[in-house]
Amino acid sequence: MKSKQIRELGTEQPNRAARDLDLRSAQEIAQIINREDRKVAAAVGRQLPQIARAIEVIAARLRKGGRLFYVGTGSSGRIAALDASECPPTFGVAPDKVQYLIAGGDRALGHAAEYGEDLRSNGAREIAARKVSKKDVVVGLAASGRTPYTLAAVEYARRKGAATIAITCNHGSALENLADLAIVVEVGPEVVSGSSRMKAGTAQKMVLNMLSTGAMARLGYVYGNLMVNVHTKNEKLRERGLGILQDLSGVSRKQAEQILRQSGNRVAVALVALTANASASAAAKALDKTGGNVRRAIKLAKA
Repeated sequence: MKSKQIRELGTEQPNRAARDLDLRSAQEIAQIINREDRKVAAAVGRQLPQIARAIEVIAARLRKGGRLFYVGTGSSGRIAALDASECPPTFGVAPDKVQYLIAGGDRALGHAAEYGEDLRSNGAREIAARKVSKKDVVVGLAASGRTPYTLAAVEYARRKGAATIAITCNHGSALENLADLAIVVEVGPEVVSGSSRMKAGTAQKMVLNMLSTGAMARLGYVYGNLMVNVHTKNEKLRERGLGILQDLSGVSRKQAEQILRQSGNRVAVALVALTANASASAAAKALDKTGGNVRRAIKLAKA
């Protein structure tokens, strides 16, 4: 995309509400940013039908053994990495189930590596190294919708038959036109012109929250709205797990601790055992047979 075309993007326009920002008081700066941030949720809300479709696509592919890949550069890549890395401890999925690719690799998570955005060959090569296939879903994130690294990765994934989803903040972009499904959240100009880590970044995080949480809920990796696949690896998380068991089954703390030990510290197994009045081993087998769907496992274990 030519420099003139880049300057014409909605996310690159000057924000009149933030004129003379450097002359404003701290209170005024905070108020301006807050007012602009309020527009983000409304913009995301206008894309709910597309987001819902994306949730169903992701859940369907994961249900059949596929994987979810996020691809981005700069702020988009860092936001993608955050969501992907939170899925295993939150939903109990294997680390390779939700993955991220960021231009510049993991070093780019803490250091600027924007030079990698324009390297199309890297995007294609790095997604190819993950052996992406028709079982998988690839989500490309780019506020501008024109980042070469991300475009190349999504283009390669689509050729391999993967479902492709675009998340961008500008209509009519190359990424929107390339993907099977596009979520276009038009947040408008940033408070600091062109700083897409702000409203655009917030929009991307909100959408990813919906995609991962929605898909995992559809797969039954939560029970109600409870984090029943929480990893009990520290005191806070162990207390959360015990609280879930006590609240849902009505057992004492001592009983909850006992069944949690018998279940190998797996809260979901313990919950199925308690709710279905089954042994921990039977509960584990039921979860395996239902692909980790807690509600279905309870029903199976009761049968």
